[in-house]
Amino acid sequence: MLGVRRPPGSRRRGGAHPCPRGSANQRAPCWPSAAPAPPARAGRRLPESKMAGSRRRGPRAAMRPLLCALLLCVCRSAGGDGPGGSPGAAGATDIPSAPPHRRFEYKYSFKGPHLVQSDGSVPFWAHAGNAIPSSDQIRIAPSLKSQRGSVWTKTKAAFENWELEVTFRVTGRSRIGADGLAVWYTENQGLEGPVFGSADMWNGVGIFFDSFDNDGKKNNPAIVIIGNNGQIHYDHQNDGANQALSSCQRDFRNKPYPVRAKITYYQKTLTVMINNGFTPDKNDYEFCAKVENMIIPAQGHFGISAATGGLADDHDVLSFLTFQLTEPGKEPPTVDKEISEKEKEKYQEEFEHFQQELDKKKEEFQKDHPDLQGHPTDEMFESVGDRELRQVFEGQNRIHLEIKQLNRQLDMILDEQRRYVSSLTEEISKRGAGAPGQQGQTFQQELDTVVNTQHEILRQVNEMKNSMSETVRLVSGIAHPGPAAGVYDTTQHFNDIKEHLHIVKRDIDSLAQRSMPSNERPKCPELPPFPSCLSTVHFVIFVVVQTVLFIGYIMYRTQQEAAAKKFF
Repeated sequence: MLGVRRPPGSRRRGGAHPCPRGSANQRAPCWPSAAPAPPARAGRRLPESKMAGSRRRGPRAAMRPLLCALLLCVCRSAGGDGPGGSPGAAGATDIPSAPPHRRFEYKYSFKGPHLVQSDGSVPFWAHAGNAIPSSDQIRIAPSLKSQRGSVWTKTKAAFENWELEVTFRVTGRSRIGADGLAVWYTENQGLEGPVFGSADMWNGVGIFFDSFDNDGKKNNPAIVIIGNNGQIHYDHQNDGANQALSSCQRDFRNKPYPVRAKITYYQKTLTVMINNGFTPDKNDYEFCAKVENMIIPAQGHFGISAATGGLADDHDVLSFLTFQLTEPGKEPPTVDKEISEKEKEKYQEEFEHFQQELDKKKEEFQKDHPDLQGHPTDEMFESVGDRELRQVFEGQNRIHLEIKQLNRQLDMILDEQRRYVSSLTEEISKRGAGAPGQQGQTFQQELDTVVNTQHEILRQVNEMKNSMSETVRLVSGIAHPGPAAGVYDTTQHFNDIKEHLHIVKRDIDSLAQRSMPSNERPKCPELPPFPSCLSTVHFVIFVVVQTVLFIGYIMYRTQQEAAAKKFF
């Protein structure tokens, strides 16, 4: 049996060096190592031309296995054996990691409404400088020149991983704002200072929302992450360009909706996500900046500060929410583990002390008010449900009284109508049905007027009846509310009833005016006769006297002028 002659140095195609998928050598087929070489047909020899070609390709064919082995090594190193990787890293990147467990920390957060206590303080937080807390937000720095303010947590946080969600507004009238706002995590509180209203040379990290371009590079507004070990001064003139660990340019001034920033420190990586404030979607975040392998103090204070310069903006913080993050697989911290036994004993003693003081106050109150000893204290106060029921019943009673008054007025109108009908019947019987001439036409006109008036009164009475029916329906709806009825529906019913009652009153007044007899209607008082004090004789005498006086004055003036000319 004859086989294929191979040139010296050549190997069979099914050698021990398989070609990796996607290698550059695609022109020659590469067989797997386990597959045998394709057998040659018996009884046939290759032509001399093909044998010569195979001799010429001999060195190239010998290099193919080496190239395949080299490409295979390169693929393995790129897949997971590179620097900082692991053999299973390539496959691990395709599998999404489980999200960390988030736990809300209320002692390191604030959010409206009812944000401020009666004494003007924010629970668990301390404010300094020009910060102005209100019921639904904290104005860190007002829109006045050279203002500084800040708020800081009173206690330190000892979280290995954490996340902040800050909602704020920066608004101003000018096109350019100043100076900006900063979110802090530092070892100590920086209540006041030159760095956006906080202290310089901090030990921790600050995320600066810088709105003013100090270095003139036209790269503001910007969000900058700057870390400090407590020994470096902040380069304010250059906007910390040489100290920034990461940054991004985002315009956060004068947005239609509040701007939201999500700052996450997880597995020694600090990430800043930003919501630009163009949409009300709270989860519409986009990537801003990221710093890896960042070491921060194990315990620190959270804070937020702001400052103004020659230009001024209002820096308002609506909410500051803090979450503790726990890696998947680790047990999240519980309240029992966080509070030590000493603290539990301390809180228990405080509770017992307050309970004893309360008992003493109760005894003193009973001694001072012996007449109230038999009455339980719960009966002295009105609950929310009782108050709502009382308001509903009082409203129904008022509606019932209004309806009674309307019924009395309708009865009066009906009595007036009966009286008019009786008087009309008597008039017809007196005049008779066949009055000739002009008197008949006048009587017919009066009769038509009376009939039209009666039709108008009947129409308005029907409208009043419909209004009364609507009022009764609304009252029945209040008395038997559905399962979805609430305070808003009750208020709406009362408003509708009030409106219908006003309409009915107006209609009744108009009916009373129209139904009143013409001789009984109030008329405007007539003007008194104008007294005639001037007669014709008196007028002639007055004219004559005035004429004589005028002529005498002219003659006297002429004589005076003639006497004066003699001296010239």
